[in-house]
Amino acid sequence: MNVQHNVELAPYTSLRVGGMAKNFIQTSGQDLQSVVMEAGSPIWVIGYGTNSLISDKGLDGTVVMNQGGHIKQLNATTIKVDSGVLWDDFIQKLIELGLYGLEFTSGVPGSTGAAVIGNIAAYGHAVADSLVGATILNTETGTVTSWENEAFEFGYRTSALQKPQNSKLVVLDATFQLSPTAVGPLEYDSALKIASELHLEANSLANRRTIILETRRRAGSLVSTNSKGPWTAGSFFKNPVVTPDQVETIISYDESGITKQQLLRQNQIHGGSSVRVSAAHVLLAAGFNRGQTWGQVRLHPDHILKIENVGQATAQEIYEVVQEIISTVSQKLGITLEPEVRFLGDFS
Repeated sequence: MNVQHNVELAPYTSLRVGGMAKNFIQTSGQDLQSVVMEAGSPIWVIGYGTNSLISDKGLDGTVVMNQGGHIKQLNATTIKVDSGVLWDDFIQKLIELGLYGLEFTSGVPGSTGAAVIGNIAAYGHAVADSLVGATILNTETGTVTSWENEAFEFGYRTSALQKPQNSKLVVLDATFQLSPTAVGPLEYDSALKIASELHLEANSLANRRTIILETRRRAGSLVSTNSKGPWTAGSFFKNPVVTPDQVETIISYDESGITKQQLLRQNQIHGGSSVRVSAAHVLLAAGFNRGQTWGQVRLHPDHILKIENVGQATAQEIYEVVQEIISTVSQKLGITLEPEVRFLGDFS
């Protein structure tokens, strides 16, 4: 086991911020259990750093970068995948195998383990809908258990693995049940417009992936490979549930030109409820502006929900902007915004 010491974590995150890891190990999914149990505690298991804000103070203990692993076809429609496999690599493999059920999550960054923990969803497909179960390691006791779908208590962008009492649990691998035929139509208006523009029928897996990737590209939702920034962790906040009386006010900030009924339907598709409104619309309703800046921290000029490090921001500066947004939204609208991005380490 190759252990490095005092490794800067910023280059391993999509926001390009974060302090030092006292100890640092890189591994792949199939070796994760042995590496974690040899590393001692505290331990931080991180995949591709795309949904995390790591403190400038760094992380004590051992950081394990879990990247890679195997994808195994158990039968015609059942696939087992190691937690360190890049989610989009997994999606591409499913498309190669002709299996439907998760293709609308094409382009979502991060590892398969993180996808399970966060119950990622996009355009009507969610991890919860296809997951059979997963192998879970307790890093404190060393025990390994198998969880079936119900044990995860899946909800909107959440699972039981996010509960504080389960902080010592790590996903080793996950098993999914897919379909040889299309699962659900493509209903999201922005994606349908792009399908029409590209003259693509949203039936084949290849077409669905092309449509979704282009939709995500235009929404600024693909990971940037720009070496000079700006950098982002993607949409920073979860879409909140509001009261029926608040829905009308919040959706009035939509600029797409679609009807109220279409917006309510998109809320249902994207968040499971017509009163789970876009967090981007909430920010606009609270008075924040696209492109608004705080030094080296900026709200994306087009996609306000994406908080950017434009080049030299610190993790603390990003954290402070997040807290200002949460506080302002609460004071002005009475709405509680919950970050989708994880905060790792100490922030003041």
